[in-house]
Amino acid sequence: MSTKKKGARIIWFEIPANDLGRAKKFYHSLFGWKIAPLDGMQGPEARNYLHVQTGGPDASPDGGIMPRKQPDQPVVNYVNVPSVARFVARVEKLGGTVCMGKTAVPRMGYFALCQDTEN
Repeated sequence: MSTKKKGARIIWFEIPANDLGRAKKFYHSLFGWKIAPLDGMQGPEARNYLHVQTGGPDASPDGGIMPRKQPDQPVVNYVNVPSVARFVARVEKLGGTVCMGKTAVPRMGYFALCQDTEN
């Protein structure tokens, strides 16, 4: 039995773009990613959210391309952790900022959005 600790890994990312068609063409041409509307997504943003399939061996990290909401909106990376609540508490203890607390994603799980101490 291995005692090696599993590392946290990026499982999803979101790329904001002013022109979704331009971004789709760029990332497909650059990396060969398959990019299409996200099946099953509901709500007003559904038609403007593109699913990115990177071709990774276990379907991750995949991600999305979405309309930019703010001029300085960054790329967001989602990291797999065993407990969202526990890691939100750790972010706060370490002086980071919780921008959006634990939030449910139907049929998927939970996420939270946090910033490190530099922001």
